[in-house]
Parts: sequence; structure tokens; C-alpha cells
Amino acid sequence: MIDYQKYIDMAMPVAKSIAMALLALILGLMIIKWIIGKLRKYVDRSSMDPTLKPFILSLTDISLKVLLAISIISLLGIDTNSLVAVIAAAGFAVGLALKEYLANFAGGVILLTLRPFKVGDVIEANGYSGTVEAIQILYTRVATFDNKVVLIPNGVLSNSSITNFTLKDTRRVDLSFGAAYEADTDKVVKVLKDMVNNHPLVLVEPEPFVRMSEHADSAIIYSVKAWVKTDDYWSVYFDLIEAAKRRFDEENISIPYPQRDVYVYQK
Repeated sequence: MIDYQKYIDMAMPVAKSIAMALLALILGLMIIKWIIGKLRKYVDRSSMDPTLKPFILSLTDISLKVLLAISIISLLGIDTNSLVAVIAAAGFAVGLALKEYLANFAGGVILLTLRPFKVGDVIEANGYSGTVEAIQILYTRVATFDNKVVLIPNGVLSNSSITNFTLKDTRRVDLSFGAAYEADTDKVVKVLKDMVNNHPLVLVEPEPFVRMSEHADSAIIYSVKAWVKTDDYWSVYFDLIEAAKRRFDEENISIPYPQRDVYVYQK
């Protein structure tokens, strides 16, 4: 005669473990959903970069579900020590294989958190200059001035020098103009000061600077430094170069040859 009670007694602990695991799974998923909901509300209200928000939510959701899975496996009576060891070993191997991607991921988090630049800023980094189009989790997309798209790894950006040309509201236009040694110095300075002071986009404060700065081989070099709003930088830059040529011609101020000695842009 089959002893059903024996099998029932053997099955009871297993059924109990399965029931507890199912209950833990349901409650755990409900708690995770509640935590993610609260976190989403907090993230949405924060000033955090929109690009970073979904990654934080996704990373938190995955981490909590992994912990829940390990807890459920433990409730089923399976030894989690060996499982954790396998996961750790696999994670280490994957980390070595994808270390560059992990560095870029970490760099992306740093860039999106510290915000050394934002979308729309003009930057110079890693040998490239251009406008930031997107800050992605692995790469930052930059459109160069000749409309090429460059993807710069975030790991490189987070560990290198970055020049942000649009972070400040104002910038200084630095130009150098050459005039012949025979030209009247006071006259040249006066012409350049009038040219700068009469430009509508040049700021009054800080006051523009015009002085003789160098005795070059074929010319006297005069430095012009004028503060402008960042958005007006290139307009003023080219306007002053063109205006200097016209004013020198009108005032009969000789510009020495070759042309490359006439003015040099200094960043």
C-alpha cells in the first residue's frame, strides 16, 4: 500500500518554499514598482540632465530586481553563495571585456552630473571644436564648424581638458594689426580706438584696449582687445578686421606686405 502521507510530508516543505517564493515575488515587485515610482517623481522634479534620468531609473530597477531574484532563490533553498560567486566571476569577466565601455559609461554619468557643458555649447576637446548636439551615455556628439559629426568617448572627455566657449555670457575678441614703421603711432592708435568704440556690439565695460604691442620685422604691431557678448563674438571679430582695412586705407596708413603679418587672431 502506497504511503501517501509520506509523500505529502516530503512535498509540504517544497510547496511551502514555493508559496513563500511566489508571495515574496509578488510583494517584491510591488515594492520595487513603488520605489521606482517615488524615484521617478524625485528625478522628474530635479534639475538633473534629461539624458541621465532614464539611466538612473533603469539601473535602479535592474539592481532591485536582481536582489529580489537572489532572495527568492534563497527562499527556495538553493545555496546563493555559489550563485553569487558565479555572478561575481561573470561580472568580473564582462567588466574586463567591456572596460572601455564601462569607462565611457562612468564618464557619461560624470559629465551629465557635473555638467561642464550642455547641448548647444561650443567646446574644444580631444582635438575637435564644434557645437555639442547630444550628450549620450557612452559618447558625446559634436558637430564641427564644417558640419562633420564627431563622437567623442565620454571616458576621454571626463579625463581631459575641455574649453567651453559659450559657458560665459561675454568673451574678449583679441586681434593684432600691423602698420608700417613710418605710420604715425598716435594716429594708428586713434583710428583703431575709434573703430572699436564705434562698433555697436562692443561692450563699454570692460573698456576696450588698444596699444602698441610689438616691433616686428616689417611692421609695428598694435593689439586690440574688445569685450563682447558671446553670441556676437564672430560678428565683431570679422567686422573689426574688415573695418581696420577700410580705415587704414581712408587714413593712408600703410599696411606692410605680406598680408599674413597684418593681423593674427589670438585665442
